[in-house]
Amino acid sequence: MTRKPIIAGNWKMYKTVQEAKDFAAGLLENLEKLENGTNAEMVICAPFTALAALKDELEESIIHIGAQNMYYETQGAYTGEISPLMLTELACTYVIIGHSERREYFKEDDALIAKKVKTALDFGLTPILCVGENLALREAGQALVFVQGQVENALRELSPEEIRKIVVAYEPIWAIGTGRTASPQDAQEMCAAIRTTLARLAAEASQEIRILYGGSVKASNIAELMDQPDIDGALVGGASLDFLGFTELIGSVR
Repeated sequence: MTRKPIIAGNWKMYKTVQEAKDFAAGLLENLEKLENGTNAEMVICAPFTALAALKDELEESIIHIGAQNMYYETQGAYTGEISPLMLTELACTYVIIGHSERREYFKEDDALIAKKVKTALDFGLTPILCVGENLALREAGQALVFVQGQVENALRELSPEEIRKIVVAYEPIWAIGTGRTASPQDAQEMCAAIRTTLARLAAEASQEIRILYGGSVKASNIAELMDQPDIDGALVGGASLDFLGFTELIGSVR
């Protein structure tokens, strides 16, 4: 089965409103210059403060807008939180859920992440569910079991039709922002294990669900990563902050 690749940029806590506008304009201009175009679906996951600016710049373009987090309630006394309803009004179609930095710094656990995934789906948002292991788990030989458990805990209460709509991003925590990258073979082994878990939860849908790799992805390594049969794109951090480099990366996807 052919799955449409996704390149999703995660800006993290970078870019002011003006910087976001400048990036969007530069990206659109440079995408038009790609000699062979791109087959990739493109997503920019920006800070909440930049979403309205991206709506103005990108809503009518081929680039999807995404958020980096959301809460599982529609409204209420949850100071500092953002609801899925608020995101849909800003033209968001994607939302990152369970990123390793949210799990580490804000103590998000599998139960909370499962609630967020369900609510995102209820509001028509596509969750990019992030899973991944740290170096200690990998060196102990527990990486596969741990990551498969994260996937199952986040999705076990969903129907197969709901699971069909998600995207999973595998992010080896030890490779994020370190310049280290899991070998394509290591990444494929984990993404294949994730697809096996998806098959247990939603047999027919498992071959349709797109699995991304995230961890020091750049233009120089994206092609080799995407040659792997179970890797369908990338969740890109630092390399998504410069529109020239991001355009080059997108142009490397076939």
